Amino acid sequence: MNIFRLAGDMTHLFSVLVLLLKIHTIKSCAGISLKTQELYAIVFATRYLDIFTNHISPYNTIMKLIFLGSSFSIVWYIRYHKIVRRSYDKDQDTFRHYILILPCLILALLINEKFTFKEVMWTFSLYLEAVAILPQLVLLQRTRNIDNLTGQYVFLLGAYRALYIVNWIYRYFTEDHFVHWITWICGLVQTLLYADFFYYYFQSWKNNMKLQLPA
Repeated sequence: MNIFRLAGDMTHLFSVLVLLLKIHTIKSCAGISLKTQELYAIVFATRYLDIFTNHISPYNTIMKLIFLGSSFSIVWYIRYHKIVRRSYDKDQDTFRHYILILPCLILALLINEKFTFKEVMWTFSLYLEAVAILPQLVLLQRTRNIDNLTGQYVFLLGAYRALYIVNWIYRYFTEDHFVHWITWICGLVQTLLYADFFYYYFQSWKNNMKLQLPA
């Protein structure tokens, strides 16, 4: 554990808390892509298969439980909560997210660090997480007007992965034999997908204007 990893974890946690705050207090999921949330639920379900068999630390286990529980609860809120689901924009959230799953699974079967079930599922979760934000970004481009909590949620989600990249760079220079090409490439792809959003987010912050993405 180092300061960059901790900052990344806390930023990820804050992104989830911001989204839950929006859903629970405002009773709205406007601007949130159910497709992205379903992909994240799959990501965490396949990544944390070892949650009860491979104990690293209480911190690690708690964070796994938080991300697993929150991802499925967000999907439940958007799909089934009698008030929240009314604000879901199904007509705009039309990205065919299922087309991302099979290529990621095939890639995980072909390119992995060790050909075991858990390792392939872990690798699959990395590939899928790299592109899971795509439905959300497409939805934001279609709706254009983005409320503050949604903007903060997406920004924190992107910042978490950017901080993890800094963590990997730090560990590469301070630890022996710290080389994980699959994780690094997936993290880089994921961060690059946020580049356009980051630009307009900072422009809106600098000019004190409402965040809007070009169509």
